[in-house]
Amino acid sequence: MSSPAQPGTTVSKEKKGFGKVLSRMKTVLKKAADPTKRLSTLGKPGPSTPAAAPAGGVTESTPAPPTEPTPAGPPVTKVPRIQVFEERAKKLGEQYGLELKPSEWHQSEGHALRVEKPIRMRIHRKCHVCSTSFGLGKECPKCKHPRCKQCPRVPPKRTEAEKEESRKKRAAILKERADNAPIIPDWNPMSEKKVVLRRPAKTGGQDLVHKKPRQRVRRTCCQCEKLFSAGNKTCESCSHVRCTDCPRDPSKKDKYPYGYPGDALGTKNAHFVCHECKTIFPSEPEAGTQCPKCSHPKCGSCDRQKPKRVEPEPDPEVWKSIQAKLEDLKLK
Repeated sequence: MSSPAQPGTTVSKEKKGFGKVLSRMKTVLKKAADPTKRLSTLGKPGPSTPAAAPAGGVTESTPAPPTEPTPAGPPVTKVPRIQVFEERAKKLGEQYGLELKPSEWHQSEGHALRVEKPIRMRIHRKCHVCSTSFGLGKECPKCKHPRCKQCPRVPPKRTEAEKEESRKKRAAILKERADNAPIIPDWNPMSEKKVVLRRPAKTGGQDLVHKKPRQRVRRTCCQCEKLFSAGNKTCESCSHVRCTDCPRDPSKKDKYPYGYPGDALGTKNAHFVCHECKTIFPSEPEAGTQCPKCSHPKCGSCDRQKPKRVEPEPDPEVWKSIQAKLEDLKLK
């Protein structure tokens, strides 16, 4: 025999259902109170709508302000935000039997933009043999009957009288829109500030702000081996001006073999340009002070090579492997 139902289980189910109703009510009121979420759905302005009847207990409603012209698109109407709350409270009261007081609403001041879009009719076709609805194809999924003119259409095709009545209604709507010009939404997405991503700190202090990761570059003085301060090209310890001999961390000798731009010319790593063949050669005691290409000794006409960026030469081994792959694919 089954055991009798416990009273605690029924009470917990009732509490759970009432909690769902309260959470749903809070979500609806928050959506109506947040103007950014409501305005983000307005891709284009829409036609104006008459003010709806207020909920029970409220007998007055603020009339909508006159509309203003927009450059293009259907009209949009400003509706008092309190009216939106009244409509939502009335629907919640009819559905769940709750009575919401105006004192429980938050941020119900100001106006909201309302757009009314035309209703789109979906057309369905049914098979006249087995009365099964057709899918995306033109063949009945049940009896494999190809769709023909005898298969009924839902909704049925309009007659000429219905089409003429629809044209008259459309002309009346266009005339009403011309008489009551739409308004321009007072929201410009280009004027909004950039969104800053924040995360609360675990220790309860200042919030953490997301920033783009950057490589920190440190320069060390070649005279006293002290770090240069940020944005300063003069050593605070020995007053040495930052030069090409001052090491950089991380170093980029492959891109800047002659020093880094903005540095003074040092004495250790010096490179000169041959004034005869324009070849760059280092001035080292071991390698000598002459051009390795034309054997011209360094003279007063050979200028010092200034720091600049140099694109690294391609690796010959990589180039050979690419040529081999092209030969295998017969694309050469």
